[in-house]
Amino acid sequence: MDKGKPEMTNRIVEGEKRNSKIKRLRKLRTSIAEKGLDALLLSQPENLRYLSGFTGSGWLLISGRNAILATDFLYVEQAKGESPDFEIIRIKGELHDWLPGLVSDLGWHKLGFEANFISYDGYHKLGEAVKTKQVNLELIPTTGIVEQLRSIKEPEELGFITKAVELADAAFEQAKAIIRPGITEKEIAWEIEKILRQKGSEGIPFEIIVASGPNSALPHARPTEKTIRSGEPVLIDMGARISGYCSDLSRTLFLGKANKTFKEIYNIVLKAQTTAMEGIESAMDASQADRLARSVVEQAGYGDAFGHGLGHGVGLAVHEFPRLGLSSFDSLADGMIFTIEPGIYFAGQGGVRIEDMVVLENGKARVLTKASKDT
Repeated sequence: MDKGKPEMTNRIVEGEKRNSKIKRLRKLRTSIAEKGLDALLLSQPENLRYLSGFTGSGWLLISGRNAILATDFLYVEQAKGESPDFEIIRIKGELHDWLPGLVSDLGWHKLGFEANFISYDGYHKLGEAVKTKQVNLELIPTTGIVEQLRSIKEPEELGFITKAVELADAAFEQAKAIIRPGITEKEIAWEIEKILRQKGSEGIPFEIIVASGPNSALPHARPTEKTIRSGEPVLIDMGARISGYCSDLSRTLFLGKANKTFKEIYNIVLKAQTTAMEGIESAMDASQADRLARSVVEQAGYGDAFGHGLGHGVGLAVHEFPRLGLSSFDSLADGMIFTIEPGIYFAGQGGVRIEDMVVLENGKARVLTKASKDT
């Protein structure tokens, strides 16, 4: 047995990961320069992992020359192992205690920060500390800089997401066998979670939804002690996580014979989804993609019952760029992975949602999800 081959394979994999991080930093530094910033302060966990590989709690400070990972005693050794190419700084106290001095030493004067991830209290304290310590620093709010980079998936990311999709597909097919009249929503949700974990999911990316009868009219319902009854819709929304990357899958089942109204609604939702999958193209506005499916629902007379957007990007977070909705200003591009999930809901009666994940390739949407849609 050649013991050298596994070691060589590991070195190749680690080399590819390092090259990927270098490319991501290069793109980010271009964005930082275009915005006239000296550096960017990041704390959103998914952004930290995307840029550095670090999965703990801390801060990234990225400039044209520096790539600093600042964290406290609890995570220093972890940071050294996960982010060997970054300068690791051990910090004490809150952001306003250590950041002004560090920025002053580095000579930065325009520091961007994640406006949607720092609290007003944190921003206020940092501003006061900058004034008190007489640091020549302008704090500039930014949004979506790294998230825009994350929206275009690399081959390795597509591989992880595909595995997460396949895992969720298999778990759903296995779970279908236990869904029967008399079992509760909570029992089904727990069984699905067990199956996901047994098959290798790193926990679950979001709380599993199992909603039956009138509860299925709640798009973000939580499993209850309600028992499943024959003839009513059962909406399941679930996902898996592999190497940090998520999947998202929704199906609506009917135990026994579905009534005529819900069978009609199911077919409308399915047609809306198919229409969107076939019509979505690269360079299309995300709002236009939403309109493809929404027009089908509206023409059937149920426009008011489709109250959410068509879909959302999926990656290290289960909800990320792009956002597909009527008010979205995002533009679709090859490499993006997102959900297509039209739904129709009637308060007090029930609802139908069908959700699949697609990747944009060569200008068209390729469906990743394979879970059956037979009701």
